Amino acid sequence: MSFAKAKRTIEDQLREEYFDLLPDIRRVVNELETEVRYCLLPISLRLDKYERLEVISRIKECESAVDSLRRRQEGATFDSERPDLYSLRSLNDLAGVRVLAFPGSRLEEADQALRRRFPEWTPKPVLGFDDPAEPLALKYYGYCGASGRVRAEFQIVPMHTALFWKVEHSAIYKPSPGLKGVARSLEMQQRTSDVLKALKAFEDEFVNLIRRDPLAEGH
Repeated sequence: MSFAKAKRTIEDQLREEYFDLLPDIRRVVNELETEVRYCLLPISLRLDKYERLEVISRIKECESAVDSLRRRQEGATFDSERPDLYSLRSLNDLAGVRVLAFPGSRLEEADQALRRRFPEWTPKPVLGFDDPAEPLALKYYGYCGASGRVRAEFQIVPMHTALFWKVEHSAIYKPSPGLKGVARSLEMQQRTSDVLKALKAFEDEFVNLIRRDPLAEGH
């Protein structure tokens, strides 16, 4: 009895490509994290006790990479007749580093320092819900010396926003099937926007208070 050979899917093709690229991804994320930490060291050494500057690296997992590429296609589906159209090398964030900063002045310093170190990298800021002119986070992508096959990304994010995203990512950005209706609702989008605004308002007020001259309040 013979069995017809199952046709290899585009997802299978991309999974195979992922594991071929994985050694490059690991080298790239190690190089990028080292470069970012070294670049930000002068700022880290000047931090006041209430200020924060943290560096976190991550490698995009295989299924997350395949899903990410799928979402970029028309109708969020692959054309099974055109497997040559798809490659994980088109993604900008197989390797990534995130810089968490508080307060905003340190975020701006980090951005300036990293732009000097990576002048050729392409900016792609994370835009806000209501005011695109004031992005939620700064983001850049490009190639490291460790590999010409894998693009990497670094983000510079207000610390409170980044911590909220850590929760929001699973609940809203990439929800389980049972939560997709909740995540897409206008009410949930509005509440998410409200949280991000409140976090920014908290930071703005804190910065205003610490900048106030203590002696001025006594007059």
